[in-house]
This record gives sequence, C-alpha cells and structure tokens, in this order.
Amino acid sequence: MLRSSLLYFSEKQSLKHLLTGHSWGQRLAGRFIAGNTLEDAVRVVRTLNAEGFDVTLDCLGESVCAEAETEEACRIYLGILDRVAAEGLRSHVSIKPTQLGLAIDEKLTERHLSALCERAAKVGSFIRIDMESSAYTESTLRVFRQVGAPRERLGVVIQSYLRRSEKDVEELLKFGARIRLVKGAYQEPGHLAFPRKADVDHNFARLTEMLLASGIDHAIATHDDRLIATTKEIARARGVGADRFEFQMLYGIRRQLQRDLLRQGYRVRVYVPYGNQWYAYFMRRLAERPANLFFLLSNLFRD
Repeated sequence: MLRSSLLYFSEKQSLKHLLTGHSWGQRLAGRFIAGNTLEDAVRVVRTLNAEGFDVTLDCLGESVCAEAETEEACRIYLGILDRVAAEGLRSHVSIKPTQLGLAIDEKLTERHLSALCERAAKVGSFIRIDMESSAYTESTLRVFRQVGAPRERLGVVIQSYLRRSEKDVEELLKFGARIRLVKGAYQEPGHLAFPRKADVDHNFARLTEMLLASGIDHAIATHDDRLIATTKEIARARGVGADRFEFQMLYGIRRQLQRDLLRQGYRVRVYVPYGNQWYAYFMRRLAERPANLFFLLSNLFRD
C-alpha cells in the first residue's frame, strides 16, 4: 500500500511543488541526490572513485515536451562526457530516452543518441539507456537497435518486473547487448508486470542466470541481500569471475553493503544522479524501499 501511494504521489504536481520549494524537502532528497549542478556531482564522483567505486552519472529529467528541451538535454550530456574524460573520472553516463524526445519523435531520439554515442567513442566512454515505464519499453528497445552503436559504447536496461523481459533479454543477447538488470520502479498493470514481489525476484534471478551465462559483461543492479547472494552463487557455479560483471547500486542507499562488496573483490558501480528535476526520481526511490522514508524522516531534524 505504501509503495503504491508513493508511486501515485510521484506524478502529483502539488506535492512536487511542496517538496521542491522548501529547504526541508531538498534536505530529504539530499540523501539520494548528489546536488543541483555538475560541479556537485563531480565532487561526489571524485570521492567515490578514490574509495574504489566506479560511477554512472545521471542528470535528472524525463518526459520533456518540446524539441528545444531535448536539444538542451543532449548538450548537457555531451558536456558530461567531455568533463568526465577531461578529469579522467571513472564514470559512465545514464540517460532516460524521454529526455531525448522519445515521447515526441523516435527519430529525434535516435539523432540525439547517435550524437552522444559518437562523443562517447571519441572520449572512450559508455552510455546506458535507462528504461522507463512500460509505455516506452518497445520504443526504447527499437531506438537502441536502430542506433546500432557498438556494445562498448551503448547499453540498455531491462526490468525484471515486466512479464516480457525474458524474451527481451533473449533477443538482446543475440547481438551482444550489455544489459543493466533492475527490478523496476514504476506503477504497472498486472497483465504487464508481476504484482507479487516473489515473482519479480524469481524473474530477476532467472534473468541474472541468463546474463552471467552469456559471456558478456553485464550489470546486476540490486540492494537485495538474497538476490546478491543468488548472483554470487550463479557466478561461482558457472565459473564467472568477479571481474566479468558488476553490481550496481544507488547513491545513498546501503552504503555499507556497497563497501562490503568492494572489499570482497567485486566491481561496484554507484549510480549518481544530480540536478533540479529530482522529485520523481526521489519518490520512486522511496517506493522501492519504503524503509528509506522512515529513515529520512527520523533524521530530518537531527544535526
């Protein structure tokens, strides 16, 4: 019930204005958001790199409605790629396709994504296309295929809560796509997504086995102890070394677990978002793990 409520409120403009317009709302979000500017995010990346973590940078934003906004988003990400390369930071970038105009025109998104992949190739970086709600799953995969960038430059995300994901993984692996596997964080109807957590987790484990058996480097994105243990077991059983995949986790969530995995010899990449458009992302993080809400509220007024 709490998860559904949080996802419902993630789309409500009235609460968005309340939270984003007050300092206490920004303090709450600060647990999960690196700051408002690229400078803020770069400081976080430097710290995480120094601790041994790799990073994925995300300038928050989604569902833009005007072509000019997509041009600005592309410009911002070109700048991120250049900044990362100039400073030698160990960071990829991640971008939502609706930031590049997927809700407007697929060809517009393809054009922007192609430009970003060209820049990534020039500076030796990597881009991951995030997966949004199921309304965009097919078009996101279609754009990913149409751009046709090498797997060293472009990857995509698959959500284990969608019933279609096993088939999507099978198709993506045929041409060597690098996949980040996540559970999924949007409110979806039962005929498209598994409503029970146990079924989502079972599918996550099944898809993890498919990914680790593929011989391609993939990312397993979870904070769930049982799924992490399952991933380790699958890797051991298949003789997949710790250097052949990576765990991915979110900035500000289960920091000690991130350090523990790094100490155990696993590659760990931290997803670091920044920017003013943090509200929807913040609410989805609370919905994924409602215990975060109580933690944040209990610490809000502490020094």
